[in-house]
Amino acid sequence: METSAIARLNYERRDRTGVPEAIFGAGKTVEQNLALVGALYARTGFALATRIPPGQLAALAAAYPDAVLEPLSGALRHGVLPRTGVRIAVVCAGTSDLPVAEEAAFFLDALGHEPVRATDVGVAGIHRLFDVLGDLASCRAVIVVAGMEGALPSVVAGLVRAPVIAVPTSVGYGAAFDGLAALLGMLTSCAPGIGVVNIDNGFGAAALAHKIVCSAS
Repeated sequence: METSAIARLNYERRDRTGVPEAIFGAGKTVEQNLALVGALYARTGFALATRIPPGQLAALAAAYPDAVLEPLSGALRHGVLPRTGVRIAVVCAGTSDLPVAEEAAFFLDALGHEPVRATDVGVAGIHRLFDVLGDLASCRAVIVVAGMEGALPSVVAGLVRAPVIAVPTSVGYGAAFDGLAALLGMLTSCAPGIGVVNIDNGFGAAALAHKIVCSAS
């Protein structure tokens, strides 16, 4: 498939912005995603894709056996970037938030960093967070993923020195409004030092953390 007929890939994005081009796989056919991943890898030696539909993962794995896929979020990395050794935490409130947290951790790793995971440490059992504070203290940035009322980033930001990137998820009962309640809670946090990305946007959180740590080095 001729990729210029379906997309204009931004091959120079990493050189210009520090963040490589990433293909948004949702809404594309398997033929389109196969073609775009192949074209990006052939031109740059590195390809990222997000939100690949579950039914397409097997086809991509077969076509690109050296690629690494993360099935929970539908993420793909084909190729390797240099390792930075920078530790960046991904703090996940609950198990239901894992697809978004794993998307963030996957792309941190793909960008060369060392993701430090802290899973199921939400405010309903806040003592669990205290058990991992030592690990968070060694991280240059902290991504906090939470749904429901979205309170966890405020708690974390009051305990760590690193900048906190809050990711609301669409997890929650009716009044959570598919993540809107968590988004508004994070935006109105009283704890300083929090940046907020869009609902379920683990990739965006990883990209922001990447820019923060790389611009400071």
